[in-house]
Amino acid sequence: MPAGKSVIIIGSGLGGLQCGLILCRHGYRVTIVEKHTRPGGCLQSFVRGARFDCGFHYVGSMGEGEPLRILMDYYGLEGLPWKRLDEDCFDEICFVGEDSLRSYPHAMGFRNFVNRLSGIFPGSREELENYVSVLEQIGDNTFSSLEYHKMNPLFQRSALSFLEETVSDPLLRKVLSGSSLRMELSPELPLYVYAQIAGSFIRSAWRLEGGGDTLVSTLCSRIESLGGRIITGKAVISIECEDGSVKGVKLDDDEILSADYVISDIHPSLTISMIGEGGKLRNVYRKRMTSFSNTYGVFTANVRLKKDSFPYLNRNVYIHHEEDDLWRSDPSLRESVMVHFYPSEDGRYADRIDVMSPMDVKILERWRDLPSMKRGEEYEKAKTAKWEKCLSLLERRFPGIRDCIGEVHTSSPLTWLYYTGTPDGSAYGVRKDFSHILETVISPRTLVSGLLLTGQNLNLHGILGVSLTSILTCSEILGFETISKEISEMINRKAR
Repeated sequence: MPAGKSVIIIGSGLGGLQCGLILCRHGYRVTIVEKHTRPGGCLQSFVRGARFDCGFHYVGSMGEGEPLRILMDYYGLEGLPWKRLDEDCFDEICFVGEDSLRSYPHAMGFRNFVNRLSGIFPGSREELENYVSVLEQIGDNTFSSLEYHKMNPLFQRSALSFLEETVSDPLLRKVLSGSSLRMELSPELPLYVYAQIAGSFIRSAWRLEGGGDTLVSTLCSRIESLGGRIITGKAVISIECEDGSVKGVKLDDDEILSADYVISDIHPSLTISMIGEGGKLRNVYRKRMTSFSNTYGVFTANVRLKKDSFPYLNRNVYIHHEEDDLWRSDPSLRESVMVHFYPSEDGRYADRIDVMSPMDVKILERWRDLPSMKRGEEYEKAKTAKWEKCLSLLERRFPGIRDCIGEVHTSSPLTWLYYTGTPDGSAYGVRKDFSHILETVISPRTLVSGLLLTGQNLNLHGILGVSLTSILTCSEILGFETISKEISEMINRKAR
């Protein structure tokens, strides 16, 4: 056990809570500081007549022995009510033309995935097998590739080039890219990011009853049971340093909290901006850490449906215009949507849906500095216009759905910016670039001794990515071998 070593964690998103739990288990005195009144960050749920999730909808690779399941077991989250999506179509990919609608399944399990799509693209079976083979191999090596020197080669290869080299049919490439709202597709996207995320869902796809709040409440209760403290409603305004080493943080009420380590679960640029002269940071490092390019944001419509008006679909549906280039087109000009369904109590009908669409914060620039609920009528009109475009696309796949809609509540990247502090309201963190890997893949370690980073901006975004990054961050304190041994022992116990 550490002799009274203390850790302060800035932010209570998934990464902050997971780091808090790991370090509490190892005897560290952990304090998590959250500026909002509730912990959870993007995992939170909220109520607008019914409960909706903010950023958590479904996860991949939660089957026995699969990567996320191993991580959830490690964090003590395996016993939660995980529900498997439709094995033959967990994601439905739709393309609409002027007078056409074409739909394609993403099936669960690598063999099933190949079989279902090769039935539609019979000449592409071998290419599909080669495609899933790479995704499967990268996923199988999730834990061995955690060390950066092993991860870098996969980060330095283009995902788009891999797809174009592996699959010759342009339509099939679009189908494989169709679940694009799980990540920002761009020519710069590294293969590692694409393969880990796409492959994890093909292994198996799951939703969680109770949504993100279930994860948050479980993690918080376990942290507190181990002696950890979670402070809400207070913001960290500076990171206190002396002679290049971290000493603690200062809160917005001027209270100083001392610590041996500080872990930041907020954006790296915000973290670095809190460090004063005592951090002894060179200007070139400050500039690099505060000038990252961020991925685009997301427009969301949280929709309550009229009772028993729309059957529940145990899948997610992605709808795109057939002429859109999902890898190269400007996301602010696309009207692609993802639809997530919430089942009613009896499971027969959907009582709510979330409709999400890419949205660039630049088109909302004139309202950027205004607080939530005070951006005025023109801002509301802009969101309404975006919703109407999404709804028109939604109706192409689900004729008559407009008549099923009860209430609609909309949010934009500015909502994310206001509530999470994420620059540009980015949905997927810092934009990774395979050709500039050292500038866009961020180490948990900073140049301030004792100050570490965690969260979706470092390694990967999403539940899988953040859960992996939490291990990398804590390894800087505990040693990689320590956590690796714990995970190996846990896997061996379950195998007996």
